[in-house]
Amino acid sequence: MPVPRRYQVRIRVAATAVTSSDCYVRGLNLPARYRVAARLALGLTRPRRRILGMVLAGEVESVGADVTIFGRGDQVFGFDRHVFGTYAEYVCWPQDTVLAAMPGGLTHEEAAAIPYGGLLALHFLRRAGVRGGQRVAVYGASGAVGTSAVQLARHFGADVTGVCSGANLELVRSLGAATVIDYTADDFTQNQRPYDVIFDAVGKRKSAAALRQARRALAPGGTCISVDDGTPKLLARDLTVLKELAETKAIRPVIDRCYRLEQMAEAHATLTAGTRRAT
Repeated sequence: MPVPRRYQVRIRVAATAVTSSDCYVRGLNLPARYRVAARLALGLTRPRRRILGMVLAGEVESVGADVTIFGRGDQVFGFDRHVFGTYAEYVCWPQDTVLAAMPGGLTHEEAAAIPYGGLLALHFLRRAGVRGGQRVAVYGASGAVGTSAVQLARHFGADVTGVCSGANLELVRSLGAATVIDYTADDFTQNQRPYDVIFDAVGKRKSAAALRQARRALAPGGTCISVDDGTPKLLARDLTVLKELAETKAIRPVIDRCYRLEQMAEAHATLTAGTRRAT
């Protein structure tokens, strides 16, 4: 049983999420230029932290002597890219990490589906300056980041086009996309109406071929941005923004399927195979 330090809270993990970042960390499946740095950060010959997992929803069970933000019994959800450990029954996290009160009316599973995709999508849409009246295309609109991006861009007042596989067109339409395009059948860059923002929500290694001609689909002064562009700064106050949006139904979590903890390897295999959507 982990014991919280002075500024830590011990959380009983009720639900976690399997993300693409978890899979990259597990297999060091990174571009060559990042692998040395990753080994230095994560462990040279084996993982420094044996228990993976960056996302959680659960209950604060114990607090350190100097904790002031949370108390025992608080229902919380969060995302920590450095401590890890949420593939376990309990984890100790610093009180000032990306942690917030859980949205009211949601289950732990639903709450755990929000932080990863929601925080990343919020960061990049803000960085791209998405606002009302713009035309925004989200490439990879059915993934964890993409489903959040579609909903957030719509919330900002943009006219959203979601680009995904044919199997997920109805899902993306239900999230608020005014137009949905099956990338296996049509080239979204051939659209006659240019986009103000094109957001690649899957990453350049997967999207490179499809987005090679993306700039020809941009309006003058338009922006093409990828989830791989830089390291986003994730903030607890942004998690609170997502909490409030979830409580008002402005966004909703999308869950592909649920697994028991002992099925974690199967969950990773499914994600690595690319056969699932969202989280």
